[in-house]
Amino acid sequence: MTAIATERPVLLRRALRLEYLTVGWNVIEGVVAIGAALASGSVALLGFGIDSFVESASGSVLIWRLHAERRTTDQERVEQVERRAQKLVAGSLVLLAVYIAWDSITSLLSNERPEPSLVGMVLAVCSLVVMWWLARAKHRVGIALASRAMTADAFQTDACFWLSLFLLVGIGANALFGFWWADPLAALGMTVFIGREAVEAWRGGDID
Repeated sequence: MTAIATERPVLLRRALRLEYLTVGWNVIEGVVAIGAALASGSVALLGFGIDSFVESASGSVLIWRLHAERRTTDQERVEQVERRAQKLVAGSLVLLAVYIAWDSITSLLSNERPEPSLVGMVLAVCSLVVMWWLARAKHRVGIALASRAMTADAFQTDACFWLSLFLLVGIGANALFGFWWADPLAALGMTVFIGREAVEAWRGGDID
């Protein structure tokens, strides 16, 4: 057995731990964000909360893909699951981008003014730290496993980091300066980044 073959079960266990952490964190993050969004009327917080559940779904897809490899030695079957997982990750990003774009535009046109949200600001800061670490850890494991689905999921986690930054800027500007339009505008800015990440996830990115 080669060294690479010996290391692969260890890498699979590490990847599974990262995905379980992703799902657990994002479920909590999503509940808190959506609760704060409903309380404040923040479009950016609502989009961020929904993204957290999309990220949880993406993590669940990867858990399914990783368990599939652990259960079988049929490489053709693993490749089929890999490709399906990759497309599902990309599809979830597209749906999220469309929803946030629609909600942001309607909020701007209807002049909906969200209330400042301290909970949202604290959540955004915490998410910046967690998502930065998770994205890099998953990217390293994805490269080691030569898994395009795993690296695509790392792209999505990286997108969540940038969404956290957009969120912090948007709700921060509203809280500090009363720029209510910064909130839906930040959410709209998220869609451009999410769309780009969806394309990268669909293509699978370069594993290097």
